[in-house]
Amino acid sequence: MRLRVPPGAPAALKVLAAAAAAPAPVRPHLGGPAERPQTLAPELELRLELDSGTVLFSPNAICQYFYLCRGEEPTDLTTQWLEWEATELQPAVAAALYLRLVQGRAGPEALGLLQPLLAHLEQHLARSGTSHLAGDAASVADVVVWGSLFPVLQDQTSLPGELQVLRSWFGAVSALEPCRAAAALLPEALRELRAHLAQHPPHLPGPPREPQVRPRPGGEGGAQVGTAPLTGCPQQDEESPERALTDDDIAAAVEIWARGPAALPPPREPRTPVLPVEGERNVLITSALPYVNNVPHLGNIIGCVLSADTFARYSRLRGWNTLFVCGTDEYGTATETRALQEGLSPRQLCDRYHALHADIYAWFGISFDHFGRTTTPQQTSIAQDIFQRLLARGFLLQDTLEQLRCERCGRYLADRFVEGTCPSCGYGEARGDQCDRCGKLINAVELQNPQCKLCRGTPVVTPTQHLFLDLPKLEGRLEAWLERTWAAGEWTANARHITRTWLRDGLKPRCITRDLTWGTPVPLDGFRDKVSAPPAPRCPCWALPAGLTCSGRSHSPQVFYVWFDAPIGYLSITANYTEHWERWWKNPQQVELYNFMAKDNVPFHSVVFPCSLLGADDNYTLVNHLIATEYLNYEDGKFSKSRGVGVFGDMAKDTGIPADVWRFYLLYLRPEGQDSAFCWADLMLKNNSELLNNLGNFINRAGMFVCKFFGGTVPAMALTAEDQRLLARVTLEMRQYHQLMERVRLRDALRCVLGISRHGNQYIQVNEPWKRIKGDERDRQRAGTVTGVAVNLAAALAALLQPFVPGVSAAIQAQLCIPPERCGLGPGLTCTLPAGHRVGTVSPLFQKLELEQVEALRQRFGGGQAKEPPPASAPPPAPNTPTAPGDPKVIQELTEQVAQQGNLVRQLKAAQAEKAQVDAQVAKLLELKRQLALAEGRSPEVPKGKRKK
Repeated sequence: MRLRVPPGAPAALKVLAAAAAAPAPVRPHLGGPAERPQTLAPELELRLELDSGTVLFSPNAICQYFYLCRGEEPTDLTTQWLEWEATELQPAVAAALYLRLVQGRAGPEALGLLQPLLAHLEQHLARSGTSHLAGDAASVADVVVWGSLFPVLQDQTSLPGELQVLRSWFGAVSALEPCRAAAALLPEALRELRAHLAQHPPHLPGPPREPQVRPRPGGEGGAQVGTAPLTGCPQQDEESPERALTDDDIAAAVEIWARGPAALPPPREPRTPVLPVEGERNVLITSALPYVNNVPHLGNIIGCVLSADTFARYSRLRGWNTLFVCGTDEYGTATETRALQEGLSPRQLCDRYHALHADIYAWFGISFDHFGRTTTPQQTSIAQDIFQRLLARGFLLQDTLEQLRCERCGRYLADRFVEGTCPSCGYGEARGDQCDRCGKLINAVELQNPQCKLCRGTPVVTPTQHLFLDLPKLEGRLEAWLERTWAAGEWTANARHITRTWLRDGLKPRCITRDLTWGTPVPLDGFRDKVSAPPAPRCPCWALPAGLTCSGRSHSPQVFYVWFDAPIGYLSITANYTEHWERWWKNPQQVELYNFMAKDNVPFHSVVFPCSLLGADDNYTLVNHLIATEYLNYEDGKFSKSRGVGVFGDMAKDTGIPADVWRFYLLYLRPEGQDSAFCWADLMLKNNSELLNNLGNFINRAGMFVCKFFGGTVPAMALTAEDQRLLARVTLEMRQYHQLMERVRLRDALRCVLGISRHGNQYIQVNEPWKRIKGDERDRQRAGTVTGVAVNLAAALAALLQPFVPGVSAAIQAQLCIPPERCGLGPGLTCTLPAGHRVGTVSPLFQKLELEQVEALRQRFGGGQAKEPPPASAPPPAPNTPTAPGDPKVIQELTEQVAQQGNLVRQLKAAQAEKAQVDAQVAKLLELKRQLALAEGRSPEVPKGKRKK
């Protein structure tokens, strides 16, 4: 690695200090000629050249990279401190240094600009009870914040006496050897910086905003810096001070306004199929493939397809060449199991649920370029080709596994075809992969009293041959690729953390085959069809994919395991969309790949699938940006289709609530940094306050003023200083919107849009055009200007809203008669509707949600369901286990279990759970009572049946 540090770069301190902490050798090159254009500020000229050829320019990204090299994964807390330092602390420090170095003002006067920020640091350190910003050990956050403050403070004695905790922290960080070595370079750096500041004076900032501090997720100790340090972006349920506007801000905004439609990107001509174009930004977007055997609930929708759709729509608005693909994941055990339950073949089940998924996503307005499926010849061809390339290059292993086999059915039993007693908690209906009661992962051969779900027979443990992907052999390639990708791409913090967790202890070989019939066949002798016994009476030939026929003997053909096979579906779905699919998937030089998913899918997209493609060695396009959400819960519990709890995709349209309201609310509470929860009361609040009273109110008023006061024609506008300040404020918000959207922080970007709407409402309220229109000529002219600016702001909101609520956006554009070529997304507020433009009929965009309506929906979908109690500390004895009477220990255990089971039954009844579920738990309660009676030496009471009246 080579670190170039130009003279006078204020970021040099933190970068050099962080470099000293990196275990990899760094060759600093101080004061050399910058290879970036000389018009850029020194901090932008600073650069880190990696051995792979990748170059990092952001000082904070460089610091974070050095700490990654030493194995310290960034946390939400450190990331938020780095954002705060870059957006709040750096501008204030630059202004303070200008006052001190160029204007020669005294230290206290310069420190005055930093006082609110220093006070916040003091409060955070005092409240957190930790010695450093992100814990008890120094982290990248401490080095970065120290590096910004040191040129101004240089010594902790410069800090006011009342900031004792901050003084202690500053002294401790300054004493660290890497920081001491970096600080030795300060005198010469300040001389260079003085010359630069004299030529390029910084803007003096307005009141700085403190980062919002909230409790850590899960109630842990300490505090967390809020994720909203970015300029002008409104915070949820709170007001934040805005930074002061500068003359340059206002002049730039006025210039963008004056350019009118010319400031908008030209509309992109639709092409079919969409293919990469040389010289353009080619964006390939995938959403995790939803599993076909279930109906997606709201958490599934926001975690994958809705988030991906929002970014895809933004990408198209920016004029980027964008392809968005998805489809149903249809192979595997779960499909076979569900098909058996419903009396269908797997193909019939897949056809039925694929259509159901497609209908749900169409109703939600998901703008796939192609929504396909994995049960296609292209899937077989591409998956088998990748397999053969891995095999030829020595990246596959063969080993023996012990697996349950049902001799009656003549087949090896995949995890979900086995049920038995959990070895951990004694639950009698545990699956072969996981216990639903205690949540423990299970190996099927560990189950007690296992049963085949097909015939209820008792399977036997039998050795069987399987194939494994040799992940340890690919680990070096994976880590080198991750180093390059993380340096340049946007990966959410949870995606990085989960990937690091997998790598921490070294990768293990991973099985890529399963003894099933429904899947992509393994193209290798000995695995195509394991013939083993005479014909089985329950031979499941109906499940065989096209191309395989029954041998007339018992068989357990091997297919690819779903997590080897399913991600290849992205490629095969694209191949079904266009025969030129390789131009997207074997073109990493020109294509930028975004993957959207929930966090549970991360390791398969960040480790397993990349290893498969790296091992195949065929110039595949690998993910550049991996965007993972946390989980969305439902009210005070989890979504459950079987219990009727939560809103599922096929139910949403029956609520009478428009799809765009669902989209808005899901994106508003998108679980970006931690789990969030859907709440009916909050949905009503956000609809009525943000959509109806804020956004809908402003857009409706702006359009109605044009119709009512000016005959439907946009009036002439003569901008005043107040109008220009509004343009500047909105342009800053739009700039922030773009930054957030490019970093896929969709929730925060949506709140910026709502902030712009609030500016519009305030602007109208202060200027009162409904009164001025009745005054003299000057007042009427002012009413015209306010109305014209407001309706242009409404037109801009239509574009900003399009990724989030496309139906509402289209309605605004239709009402205001905005031509298609003026519907683009510009860099700021432009005059797209000039004087003389005719608008159409304006009508309300949103309807109020009433309390009675919402309460009825909450009851209908099981909101406020009772939480299941924790599992019993000891499993109940099996029904046929004799209980020794008089044993005090047994009596005590059974008494506790009866009490716990009774509580569970009462909670299920209170939650109005399904009758079958309640009956099953009542039966267990009665059995426990019977065993307790026997243990106490009593005769068990026979339950009396209910008499018919």
